[in-house]
Order: sequence, then C-alpha cells, then structure tokens
Amino acid sequence: MLFKKMGTFTEEDARKVVEWMGSHPGERELIVMAEKVTGEAKRRLWDYARAVRLMADMTGEDRSVRVEILEGFVSERIKGINVEDL
Repeated sequence: MLFKKMGTFTEEDARKVVEWMGSHPGERELIVMAEKVTGEAKRRLWDYARAVRLMADMTGEDRSVRVEILEGFVSERIKGINVEDL
C-alpha cells in the first residue's frame, strides 16, 4: 500500500501507518512517499517489518512486509492513502 505525505514524514505518521497496516494483515508492501522522512520514522517502519517477519517465524507462517521509502517530490496525482487522513 502506498502512503503519501506532503512535507516531513515523522515518527507519529509512521505510528499511524503501522496501525493501519496492522488492521490490514493481507498487505505485503508498505511504501511511503514524502518530501522528507525522519530517521525515527524510518526506524519505526523497518522495526515493524522485522516484527512481522519474527512473528511469522514463531507461528510458522510465511508472511513478510516489504518497506520502501521514497523521498522527494510528491505529486497530487499519485494514488495512495494520504497520511494526514489517517
């Protein structure tokens, strides 16, 4: 799922995204597109991906979430979930 934000993507935004992903366990990709992403937000997203993999290993499931972080210009035309609406 693509999440986009105009401006800086913060740790609080990452928390909202992780909560949304937790309520949609079928999602396999987490893509964040923002003008700038803080280091704390990146760590939270990567920790979430590692936690999903660890829990899947413990339960015997084959589940993982791929995290991709894109920094730079964010167009209004790109379809995705606006983080400010979460």
